[in-house]
Amino acid sequence: MKRAELTLRGLALPAVTAQAVVVGSGCAGYNAADCLWNLGVRDVVLLTEGVRMGTSRNTGSDKQTYYKLSLSGSDGDSVRDLAETLYGGGGVDGDIALCEAAGSARGFLKLVQLGVPFPTNEYGEYVGYQTDHDTRRRATSCGPLTSRLMTEALERAVSQKGIPVLDRMTAVRLLADEKGVHGLLCLDGARAGEESFGLTAVLSEYIVLATGGPAIVYRNSVYPQSQTGMTGMALEAGAAANNLQDWQYGLASVKFRWNVSGTYQQALPRYVSVDEAGEEHDFLTEAIPDPRRVLLLCFRKGYQWPFDAAKAGESSLVDLLVHREIFGRGRRVYLDFRRNPAGLEDGFDLLPEEARDYLANSGALLDTPVERLAAMNPGALALYAAHQIDLKTEMLEISVCAQHCSGGLEVDRNWQTTVPGLYAAGEAAGTFGAVRPGGSALNSTQVGSLRAAEHIARSLRAGERQPAPEAADLAVREADDLLARLRAVPAESGCRFVREQRERFQRAMSESAAYLRGSAMAALQGEAEAELARFWETARFSARREAAALLKNRDMLLTQAAVLSAMELAREAFGSRGSGLCLADPGEAAGAPVSGSWPALRALPRREQKENLCVRTRTEQGRALSGLRPARPIPESDQWFERVWRGWREAWKEE
Repeated sequence: MKRAELTLRGLALPAVTAQAVVVGSGCAGYNAADCLWNLGVRDVVLLTEGVRMGTSRNTGSDKQTYYKLSLSGSDGDSVRDLAETLYGGGGVDGDIALCEAAGSARGFLKLVQLGVPFPTNEYGEYVGYQTDHDTRRRATSCGPLTSRLMTEALERAVSQKGIPVLDRMTAVRLLADEKGVHGLLCLDGARAGEESFGLTAVLSEYIVLATGGPAIVYRNSVYPQSQTGMTGMALEAGAAANNLQDWQYGLASVKFRWNVSGTYQQALPRYVSVDEAGEEHDFLTEAIPDPRRVLLLCFRKGYQWPFDAAKAGESSLVDLLVHREIFGRGRRVYLDFRRNPAGLEDGFDLLPEEARDYLANSGALLDTPVERLAAMNPGALALYAAHQIDLKTEMLEISVCAQHCSGGLEVDRNWQTTVPGLYAAGEAAGTFGAVRPGGSALNSTQVGSLRAAEHIARSLRAGERQPAPEAADLAVREADDLLARLRAVPAESGCRFVREQRERFQRAMSESAAYLRGSAMAALQGEAEAELARFWETARFSARREAAALLKNRDMLLTQAAVLSAMELAREAFGSRGSGLCLADPGEAAGAPVSGSWPALRALPRREQKENLCVRTRTEQGRALSGLRPARPIPESDQWFERVWRGWREAWKEE
């Protein structure tokens, strides 16, 4: 890493130059930097808005899942089988699926060697369990904090190598032209109050975006508040997006943001809503009179936790009824682990066999939900206690929240975006499709960042993408433009413009473009793009230190417009698919009742496609435009060792 200065508007602009730059300090970012170093790229720098921020370090569930190739028992599995599972979810490119399957064991075992405590049986087998959207037992876990443990282990590896980490650096604009990426502009939080707003240039021909998913899009969110993402920055630089309509939504606590999946559901707590007068309502039993069916649906939420349009009349009906209580009836909804739900007051006679067997095998046929939770997963109980929420004595408020974006930037099999030299790994990359197995995102952080690092290392060996002489001039022009715009923004003490703009558009997305999607999405896209068009004329902030938050709002609007464009096309092309239940307009003949428990809710059916399709979105002249493209099929990979070995030697310039 080299430091220099560029001059603009009478100011000295700090500049950093490196062969490769990684943006983000989660599982994907740290692994990308570590892999680059291990592959011989020593001139690498990692920059981050905050090493203690982000989804990897601050999110989880009852036992956060890592999905991988089976490594135990006699269950048959193979790289091809895993690839077909990933590809079969819809909207997934086959070469990506094959790469994620092929790299699964390698990425997982690296984490093991770094000390991540994945459990084994007495013979050393990494025994698994079944997760959502899968029929095998490929899942494993370290407990509620799997991704944090991964992040900390990878951080130690990066620190031990002495890889420079530039903290408090918020990436705000990519430096790119028709040749590809040449760097980016950041705001240095340590210099945010200066006349330059902390503007810093970072020059490199190879950049890995590991900035996470676009968490800023929604108000109802289980993403940590420190996570925002910067997808719009890449869209504006010319990168295409893939499947931005595909998200994962699920039940989560709201006081402390955390997924209430897995054993939180399988412990069978009581669902209760509370109205403005303080009266409690057993709303699930009111909507579904058969307590045996209610118990089964709630139990299945454990491993069918994400909202799924195909299960809207089954386990995802629970999500819909929670939604109706909150948004339709103005009530607050809670999980009560102190008391049993209807049907379990007098024992387990009404409990369906599927649930009874699970609890019996887990040693959890106990009197109350909190006792059952403690027996199956004491860490899940302790987690809330650590955040001053005692499930033994108080109810847990929940809602249906955005948890994960399965779309993102379009990448090839090397995780390179459509902008040469720009890569995306982890949730920033759009590799997951409509229905992903739970935990596959953590596998993707490791495989995608490794693939990107390998491609960068090979490209550097081959002398591709030499430092562009015009990069410094491009940085000066872009920095000059951004600085002029920021200087023109009025600073008003006590101004709430940034917060109010963000809350207004986040609320609209949660109400009209989450798991329930109506025809209002096109109008909402128009509003977001109109706000973008007048952004710099209307922008205000309270002080210079709010500039980064203001620019995040602009990134939010860019991303929301792209998400809405993709959702509107997907509604027309696919109907109700994956995480999106597309509501029928009044009088629309294609609409049908979702469930007898909510007859007024009418939705479009899923439209089956003859081929596996993705939604590609680009931002052009301030407009987000989406179109369909065929997903690339799973390739027939060469299995002849001598040919593969020869190709490997040529790719890596080995003798």
